[in-house]
Amino acid sequence: MTIPRVLVIAGSDSSGGAGLEADQKVLSAHGVYAQTVTTALTAQNTLGVSDVHVTPPLFVGKQIDACLSDIGADIVKIGMLASAATVDIVADKLVEWNAGRVVLDPVMVSTSGAQLLPGDAVKGMLRRLVRGVEIVTPNVPEAVLMLKEGGEGCGEEVRSPADLEGFKELAKMVLERLGPKVVLLKGGHVPFVKSRDQGGKLVKAVKEEDREIVVDVLYDGKEFELIETGYTKSRNTHGTGCSLASAIAANLALGFDMKKAVRKACQYVDEGIRTSVNIGNGSGPINHFHNVQRLPFARGRFLEYLLDREDVRPVWEKYVHHPFANQMGDGTLPIEEFKEYLVQDYLYLVHFARTNALAAYKSTSIDTITASAQIVLHIEREMELHLDYCKSFGLLKEDILKHKESMACVAYSRYVLDIGQSQDWLALQMSLAPCLLGYGIAAKRLATEHAENRESNRYWKWIENYTADDYQEAVKKGSDLIEKTIVKQSQSRIEELVQIFIRATEMEGQFWSFGAHSNVD
Repeated sequence: MTIPRVLVIAGSDSSGGAGLEADQKVLSAHGVYAQTVTTALTAQNTLGVSDVHVTPPLFVGKQIDACLSDIGADIVKIGMLASAATVDIVADKLVEWNAGRVVLDPVMVSTSGAQLLPGDAVKGMLRRLVRGVEIVTPNVPEAVLMLKEGGEGCGEEVRSPADLEGFKELAKMVLERLGPKVVLLKGGHVPFVKSRDQGGKLVKAVKEEDREIVVDVLYDGKEFELIETGYTKSRNTHGTGCSLASAIAANLALGFDMKKAVRKACQYVDEGIRTSVNIGNGSGPINHFHNVQRLPFARGRFLEYLLDREDVRPVWEKYVHHPFANQMGDGTLPIEEFKEYLVQDYLYLVHFARTNALAAYKSTSIDTITASAQIVLHIEREMELHLDYCKSFGLLKEDILKHKESMACVAYSRYVLDIGQSQDWLALQMSLAPCLLGYGIAAKRLATEHAENRESNRYWKWIENYTADDYQEAVKKGSDLIEKTIVKQSQSRIEELVQIFIRATEMEGQFWSFGAHSNVD
C-alpha cells in the first residue's frame, strides 16, 4: 500500500491559516502525505504580519535533501520563498534531485496589494523557477507583476483585466512569455455578475452587492477552461492561494489530470470559504476539513463511545440494572413474574427469527447473509432449549402459544421489524444491539455480584445461558460487524443510528417491566 507524497516548500504562518500550516491541512484532508521545507518563519495572525525571519538558504537546501533523499515526492508545491538566495537554492535542488512536477504558487502580492517578495527574488523566480513548471497559480496582481518584471518581451505596460476576455489574454501572456506548462489565473480579485450583456458576455461587478460569480481561467497553451464558482461574501479568505495550490498538488499526486485536479481544487476552496467560521479579529482561515469524515470515536471503539454518551448512558444503565434483572440475580424475583417473562420471551424469539431473516435479505455480501441465516438456525435451537427450561416452571409449548403477546412485546418486536423494513441492514442491527449486548452485560454482572447464590438461585440457569461462551462469542461477532460497518457512515447517519439504539434500549427495559404487572395462571 502506497500513499501519494507532496513536498511543500513555503513559509510558516504562526496563526495556522496560510503557509505550511494550511498546506498540511489541505494535503491531510485529501489523504496525501505532506513533507515540509520551511523557507521563513512569520509572526502573524488574522490581522496581518508583524515580522518575518528568513530561513538561511543553505538550511533550506538541507531540508530538501533530507526529504527527497529518503521519502521522495510525487509533486513539489512551492509557496513563499522569501529571498533571492532562497529562490536560487530551491531551483538548484529541484534540478539536482530531478524533482519533476512542480506546482508554483507565486506568493508575491498580498490581498491588500502589498508586494511580499523583494524585487530581486521576483526576478530570480521568473528566471529560474517559472519556466517549465507543471502549473503556476497567480492572482491578477501577481500575474501583472510577473509580466512587468519578466524581462525581455514583458516590459510594456500591463493592466488588470476589465472583462473575461482580458482575463484570458492575461493568462495567455503569462504562459507564452514566462514559460510554464499551464497557467491558472485566479479571479477572486475581479468578480462578475450572473447576468450577461447583450452579446452573452460576463459583466464585471462594480458594486459589492453585484458580486455573484468568480471565474478562474485555466490555460494550457491550446484551450481555455473557465471554472465558475459562486461569490461568497466572507472575511475568511486568509490562505486561499496556499490552499488552492496545495489542493491542486494533492489532486495531481492522486492521479487526476490537470483539468480535473484544478476544478476539484477550486470547488474545495469555494466550499472551504462557504463553511468557514470566524476565527480571530481579521481575515480568518477557510474550513480545510469540510470534505473529511470526522468520526467521534477511534476505529473499533464505537460501542464503547456509544454506551458512554450522555444521551445513552442513563437509558442504558436503567436497562442493564433493571430491578427485574437484579431480582433474578439475588433470587428474589416473584416466580409468576419470571414465568410471564418466559412466555413473552418465547413469543419475542419468533419475531427475533423473522428479523434476522429480514437481515439476511437486507445484506449485500454472502458473509453477512450467511451470518444472518446461521443466527436464525441458532434461534431455532435456542427456542427448543427455552421450551425445555419453561417445562421446569410448569410451562408447556401449547400453554405458551395460547397467550397473547404483551403490549411491550408487540411494541418492541414490531419496532425492530419496522426499522428492518424501512431502513438498511446497519439500522436493523442497531435496533437489535440492546438485546444482544444488554443480556450479555447484565448476565456477566449478575454472575459476578451474586456468585454466592449460585446453588440456591432458581434463576441461575438464565444467568448461565447468557454468560456461556457461545453467547459471548455471538456478542463479539455481532459487535465486530457493527464496528466494521459504522466507520463507513457519515456523522449525521451515526446520530440517526444512535437514536434507534436509544429507542430500542427503552423498549428492552419496558419488556422487563411488564412482568411486574402481568401474571401467568
